[in-house]
Amino acid sequence: MKINRLNPKVDEFIDKAQKWQEEMKKLRMIILDCGLEEELKWRIPCYTFQKNNIVIIQGFKDYFALGFFKGALLKDANGILSKPGENTQAGRQIRFTNVKEIAEMEPIVKAYIQEAIEVENAGLKVEIKKEPITIPEELQNKLEQLPDFKTAFETLTPGRQRAYILYFSAPKQSKTRTARVEKYMQRILDGKGLNDCTCGLSQKPPNCDGSHKSIR
Repeated sequence: MKINRLNPKVDEFIDKAQKWQEEMKKLRMIILDCGLEEELKWRIPCYTFQKNNIVIIQGFKDYFALGFFKGALLKDANGILSKPGENTQAGRQIRFTNVKEIAEMEPIVKAYIQEAIEVENAGLKVEIKKEPITIPEELQNKLEQLPDFKTAFETLTPGRQRAYILYFSAPKQSKTRTARVEKYMQRILDGKGLNDCTCGLSQKPPNCDGSHKSIR
């Protein structure tokens, strides 16, 4: 299969990367050899088929990953897919720690990508289960103590409420959970979600895209 055109924005991204450069280059060629189009979305390399997101390249501290947007729908015959996070429902990752691993797994990686393309072509969707979540005590106390804060929180969209609850619940220590609630109280009072832009510079409102980092 003919390799699609290299996106100069991704060239720049890889050139500036402080880690995983060789891994990115190798995995990039494998992905493009599968006929996917290359873009830079959310400040990371993203690969699409007929404008639909299929996979992304992600670098972390201890590993490098190929992320599948609808990985939960893949058969995973080799048992190599991992959840990016505990609460992730749709996405899955194949993780690597060096270029040799990627090279050795090239046929398998291509097979998984091809399956992901077939899933997209078939119009399959991941059924997102809305698990009931418990409001942490630290947030509940603030909601009961401050009527205005309670009103502001309940005015947020369900998705924004859920994001805050998961974020506030994550720390094991109560003092850390309390600190998170107090830090984001004003943002909630302003009607902003956890990941909403607050500086007005984002090119993808209402989400924050990191444009505020240009401020010196």
